[in-house]
Amino acid sequence: MLKRFILLTIFIFSITPAIASDSDWWGKYGDDFLVTNVEKLYRQNPDLKIASIKTKEMQEVVKMSIANELPQINFNPSIGRELRSSDVYFGNIIIPNYSQTRYLLPLAMTYEADIWGKNHLQTKSFRKLSDITLQDEKIERIYISSNFVASYFNLVKIDSLIKNQQKLADLQKQITQMQETKYQKGLCGRPEVIIEEETLTTFNEELNNLKSEQEVLKNQLIAMLGEKEVTNIDRSSLDSIKIFDVPEEINSTAITKRPDFIKSELYVKKTGLDVRVARRELLPSFTLYGNIGFNAYHLDRLFTNRSFLSGVGVLPSWDVFTGGRKMANLRYKKLECKKAMEMYNKTVLTSLQELNDSLCRVKNTKKNYNESLQRCNLETEKYTLVTTKLGIGATSNLDKYKEERSLYVRQNEVIAQKANYLIMTVELYKALGGEDFTSLL
Repeated sequence: MLKRFILLTIFIFSITPAIASDSDWWGKYGDDFLVTNVEKLYRQNPDLKIASIKTKEMQEVVKMSIANELPQINFNPSIGRELRSSDVYFGNIIIPNYSQTRYLLPLAMTYEADIWGKNHLQTKSFRKLSDITLQDEKIERIYISSNFVASYFNLVKIDSLIKNQQKLADLQKQITQMQETKYQKGLCGRPEVIIEEETLTTFNEELNNLKSEQEVLKNQLIAMLGEKEVTNIDRSSLDSIKIFDVPEEINSTAITKRPDFIKSELYVKKTGLDVRVARRELLPSFTLYGNIGFNAYHLDRLFTNRSFLSGVGVLPSWDVFTGGRKMANLRYKKLECKKAMEMYNKTVLTSLQELNDSLCRVKNTKKNYNESLQRCNLETEKYTLVTTKLGIGATSNLDKYKEERSLYVRQNEVIAQKANYLIMTVELYKALGGEDFTSLL
């Protein structure tokens, strides 16, 4: 018994919340901004700070539960002046205005003998709940970091699109002016001019929308970093971010490393422990008590043999009738355990679906990215041919500008598809529960 108390006491002070460090998956993109700021995100993000506090709170709950398994010792000294009624009899003698001072120094100990193991099971249940909170914190870390990286990829995508869109708008302005000149000379109809003017307004509108989205994304990233005074973000270009392959297939056992999967397993175990606790609450409990101390009416006699007091005993307790409350609680815990099993099954199915869906999307996005590169290369070849024809007088500047416009449109497609592929790799990271999928290649 003493050995158990010692081990429990040591365990109380050894509990420290710990989160396994994520692999530096963001570093594989070769972007300096991500390398610097994801770690800052972990330190400064308000949501992650809240999640960390919740973890620490639960650790303290475990310590309190462990403490309940140990003996409780109380020291409640008192000094009191007692004034009795004037009608106090000692035999046939009346003592008027009888008063005295009492000095009491009691040291009391109580301990609920955990005969059925109820308290120990309750502590194990709290430990499972603490482990669940740790997984919740990891879920939050994965969610926040992946959203941060995805938002950053969207931002650098917007940066590149704005540059290209500005070129498109400037080029379209020239095309519109040249088309208007042709119309003035009677070389084309008014509808051709209207088409170019509409295209110009469309390009300008898209440019305005991109600039607005750029500001929103910057504000979002600054808020996620927990920055209050920063108004701008120094970032790289989309071209500098590395592209890497993903596995063709991923074993379904990979989902067992997801924190939500681990959390569902822990919840099943916790509810099973709660059922066992509820059963043991139907049994009687036994509290051991003991006390030692001194009790005297004169201070100079307080620490004498005659003032010494002590006592020891057992207090059995059994709730014979509770109106069915304890049986209802047992049935409730059983239903909770049954629900936990169904939640576990749902988590397995959801995890498999998310993994398969994410892998499918990332592979398809990679194909689309390669297709957009091929189209852009073909458009570049066409533009080169038009430029050559212009050099020999076989075409006009207007035709060259229109071909250049098509090239910018294709470049925008490449930018968007590359960013989409990068974002899909982040989604695959989420589906794997924070595991680095490049290690599976």
